[in-house]
Amino acid sequence: MTANILFLGGSLNQTTMMHKIAQQLGGYNCYFTPFYSDGSIGVLAKAGLLDYTILGGRRRQETLAYLEKHRLPMDLEGKTRTYDMVVIGTDLVIPRNVRSTRLVMVQEGITEPEGWAFPLVKKFKLPLFLANTAATGLSDAYDIFCVASFGYRDLFASKGVKPEKMVVTGIPNFDSMQSFYENDFPHRDFVLVATTPLRESLRPDDRIGFIKFARRVAAGRKLIFKLHPGENVRRASWEIHRHAPEALILTKGDVNAMIANCQVLITQTSTVTFVGLALGKEVHSYLNLKALQKLVPIQNGGTSAVRIAGICERVLHTPLAELKGAGRPVRSRPKWLEADGI
Repeated sequence: MTANILFLGGSLNQTTMMHKIAQQLGGYNCYFTPFYSDGSIGVLAKAGLLDYTILGGRRRQETLAYLEKHRLPMDLEGKTRTYDMVVIGTDLVIPRNVRSTRLVMVQEGITEPEGWAFPLVKKFKLPLFLANTAATGLSDAYDIFCVASFGYRDLFASKGVKPEKMVVTGIPNFDSMQSFYENDFPHRDFVLVATTPLRESLRPDDRIGFIKFARRVAAGRKLIFKLHPGENVRRASWEIHRHAPEALILTKGDVNAMIANCQVLITQTSTVTFVGLALGKEVHSYLNLKALQKLVPIQNGGTSAVRIAGICERVLHTPLAELKGAGRPVRSRPKWLEADGI
């Protein structure tokens, strides 16, 4: 019987990554769903109170539109089938109905710096989402965690993620960044600002100060703001119109192409900071750029999806009891990982 695999989307970035991995698993029944949760979080999401997250709002609609456009088989919330394996892009929230099956996690992108909530979450075992992506990997609910780079492997390990569960594979969408130069984005040699929905996720954001900083960096050059999909577009646009009236505001489009064509990239805590660094752009960010240079995803010519699919196949054919620890020492890698030198 052919195995069933469920891929959880989320942001459009996560969803497209999942699609690329599934394309390399043609011999299996692959199904897709937008990200979801159960319990109290699920109730809040269904009430529209979490529309600023991947559980609802624009990002959920973009995922659904993508799945429909590409005619990918959907099983919303994985309700209609029993799955042999599930592939996820985050462990900050993990639905109950996938926790007992084989679980492969793929790093989506950049992780945020550890804020005041991180040590509290770790010490008191609070819900990981309270620390945002700084807590990525700490659930230990997955069987294998595919990470972007050796630098990230070391960073996650320093936070308490088990090294024996991590595999450096690179990540789709960020493993062949030179290819972003091949684009038809019409603008050239401008200053690009890629925003982050900090306020929408209840974090402080001096947006007016950020806009004024961008104007100073632009110093008369064309200034383009690319708003994050999770942002309150009306509010963000009003602020830009008021404090940088000359700026062009974009809410859609390929931000990677925009970065390839820009002279300067300004970010807050966005994953696209990696793209600017990898392409040698002048980058300004809230993030520590020196530290970030060590974390840039490995560039392997776009083969991360193939590598991750290979990992998925090995996980799929490993007895569940062995993966969950019953058949091996707690702090040892699965035998097939050791055998392959991964």
